[in-house]
Amino acid sequence: MLDQRRHQRIRFGNLPKVKIGFGGAIGEGLIENLSLSGLMVRTDMPLEISHNIGCEFRIFGSALIDVPAAVISRVGNVFGIRFQTGPINQILIEDAINSALASGNASILNVRELGGKKIMRITGGLGGSLRNDFMHALTRVGVDEIDLEGVTLVDQAGLALCLVASNRHGVTLGAQSPCFAEAWRQALAAPGEFEKSGDARL
Repeated sequence: MLDQRRHQRIRFGNLPKVKIGFGGAIGEGLIENLSLSGLMVRTDMPLEISHNIGCEFRIFGSALIDVPAAVISRVGNVFGIRFQTGPINQILIEDAINSALASGNASILNVRELGGKKIMRITGGLGGSLRNDFMHALTRVGVDEIDLEGVTLVDQAGLALCLVASNRHGVTLGAQSPCFAEAWRQALAAPGEFEKSGDARL
């Protein structure tokens, strides 16, 4: 889980659609995650590994991104796609990723080691869509501190995850963005709200 990838993958709360062209057919899929180098797509199209496809998508109102790609992996109906892109598309993809993170519509979660401590850093939205990665990092990798300075949007599920981390696992909540700090302050002032929401059962 200590993330050494060259390009960080972003995840979405609401999965964006992608139009796919393959073998003369056009179909659709849902983008599970996205990076500058490619994406994971869930689709019922019969894509084949090592074959080229066309991808066309927007990320939450971004400019249209139309990029050739190659299928590099498959698990069930989820395919790993590597972009074959030029500099213009790279800029469009980077702008779309940055905008989605800034608006909280996308998230990056990674764990790095710093000064002997394992620090989980969350950028973008902090919500239920990060639950699996968050809990994996917490219970399997081990986390000493959570860096929340890059959080741009947080919901009840995200607050509940942080509550579990701090109360049950003794994790320190480190640097915090203004939006997270305010939401956390309000949550601690009204702790009963966690018990009322399904999010508290993490």
